[in-house]
Amino acid sequence: MSKDKKITKHIDEKLQGKSLNFLKKSGNNRKVYIESYGCQMNMNDSEIVASILLKQGFNTTSHIDEADLILINTCAIREKAENTIWNRLKHFNKLKQNNPDAKIGLMGCMAERLKEKILEEEKLVDLVVGPDAYRDLPQLIEELDDGRKAVNVLLSKEETYADINPVRINSNGVSAFVSITRGCDNMCSFCVVPFTRGRERSRDPESIINEIKDLARKGFKEVTLLGQNVDSYLWYGGGLKKDFYKQPEEVKQKAVNFAQLLDLVATEFPGIRIRFSTSNPQDFDIDVIKTMARHDNIAKHIHLPVQSGSDRILQLMNRKHSVAEYKAKIDAIRKHIPDVAISQDMIAGFSTETEEDHRATLDLMDYVKYDFGFMFAYSVRPGTMGSKKLPDDVPKEVKLRRLREIIDKQQAHSLYRMQQFIGKEVEVLIEGNSKKSDQHWMGRNSQNAVVIFKKTGNEKPGDLVRVTINDCTSATLFGEKID
Repeated sequence: MSKDKKITKHIDEKLQGKSLNFLKKSGNNRKVYIESYGCQMNMNDSEIVASILLKQGFNTTSHIDEADLILINTCAIREKAENTIWNRLKHFNKLKQNNPDAKIGLMGCMAERLKEKILEEEKLVDLVVGPDAYRDLPQLIEELDDGRKAVNVLLSKEETYADINPVRINSNGVSAFVSITRGCDNMCSFCVVPFTRGRERSRDPESIINEIKDLARKGFKEVTLLGQNVDSYLWYGGGLKKDFYKQPEEVKQKAVNFAQLLDLVATEFPGIRIRFSTSNPQDFDIDVIKTMARHDNIAKHIHLPVQSGSDRILQLMNRKHSVAEYKAKIDAIRKHIPDVAISQDMIAGFSTETEEDHRATLDLMDYVKYDFGFMFAYSVRPGTMGSKKLPDDVPKEVKLRRLREIIDKQQAHSLYRMQQFIGKEVEVLIEGNSKKSDQHWMGRNSQNAVVIFKKTGNEKPGDLVRVTINDCTSATLFGEKID
C-alpha cells in the first residue's frame, strides 16, 4: 500500500481518557465552531462544511467555549499563515482543559499539505480533512464518535459541492460567495495551491444559477463568483479541464466559458451586483472585458495578480505572461472600462531577485497605479518547484526593505485613486455599521472602495444609495448620502 493511501485511511488509535459526552449527544444538540483563514474560497468552503454538519446535528456557534467540535479552515500559501495555524491549534488545546469533551479538526489546504504530520507527530487534532473531502465528514464524525482519530485528504476530479447549499456563516446578509471552479493547472513555482486543491474543474452553470436564485430569494444583493482562477472556467459536462481538449467537437461547441457564464449570471440577475475573483493574466481575455462593459451590475473592479514587474522573475515563477502582455491587458481594460479599479498581488524578494528586478516591479506599479493590492515577502513553500529548484537567496532584511518600498508605493497610488472620487457621486451598497461608529454606514462602491457616510434614518443594509464623496484616506472614502 502506498504512503498516500495509508494516510487517507481512518486511523484506529484509541484516545486515552475518551469522554462519552461527545458520543451521547444527538439530534441538533451538538455545536460546531469554525474559524477560517486565507482566501475567499476558504470562507465559502467553511459555509459548505457548516451545511454538511447541520445535517449531522451540528449547529454553528460563535462561542468556542460551548463547541463540541472546533474546526479551523487553513491556508498554506505562505509560511506566516501556517505559523498562525500552529499557534491557534495550541491555543485550542489549552481551551480543552475547560472543555475536555471537545474535538479539534483541521480543514483546508494545510490539512492537505501536511497530512499525517498533524495527526501523528503534532497530536494537536482529532480530525484532518482536505478541501475535496468534506462530503466524508459524516463518516469522519462517526470515527470521532467511536473514539478514533480520522483523516481524509483525497483530491477529486470533479466539482465536489455543486449540490450543497452553503450555510452563510461568513456573510453579512448582503454579500455572498459562490464557488464556480476548483483547483489550478498553472503550476507557478512559488504556489502550493495545485498540490493542495488539485487540478482545475468547473461547476455546472445550472447549479450556479440555482444557488444565486436562492440567495436572491433570501435578499442578498451582491454575489462574488469564486475560483483559484475564475477566467479558466470551462463547463463541458464535468471532469478536469485538461480533458476538455480530448472531447468530440460537438461537446466542445456546447461548452460554456467564463465570459459566457458571467454574461448569463449578469443577465439573469440584473438586481444583484456581480463580482469575481481571482483572475489570471494569461486567461483574462477581451470577451470578459467586453462582458463587464455591457452590464452595469458587474462591479467595475478586477483583481489581476502580476507578482513581479520583471520578465526574468516572471519566467522563474513559471508565470505564462510577460510584462508587455500584462500591460496590454491593462490598456485594454482601461479602454473598455475607463472607471475600472484594478488590484494586484505582488511578491518581494523572489529567488535571485536583483535590485534591477525590484525596480522593474516599482516601474510597473507606476504604469498601472493600482487601486489597492496584496503584497508579501517571498517564503518558500515545501513541495513547490521553487522549493526544489530555486534558491531562496535574497536576505530577509532585503526582502523586507523591498516589500516596504512596494507597500509605500501602493499606498501612494491608493491615495491617488481615492482622491479621484472626491466631488463625485458614487453608488454604494450598504453592508452594515461602520466599525468606528454606529451612527455611520459602511458600504462599497462598484470599484470595491470602502465608503463611510452618516445615517439619515431611512436606509438599511442591502440598500443601494447615492453618496457624494467629500474626503478620503488611502483606504476609505467619506461622503454624504444624497436624498
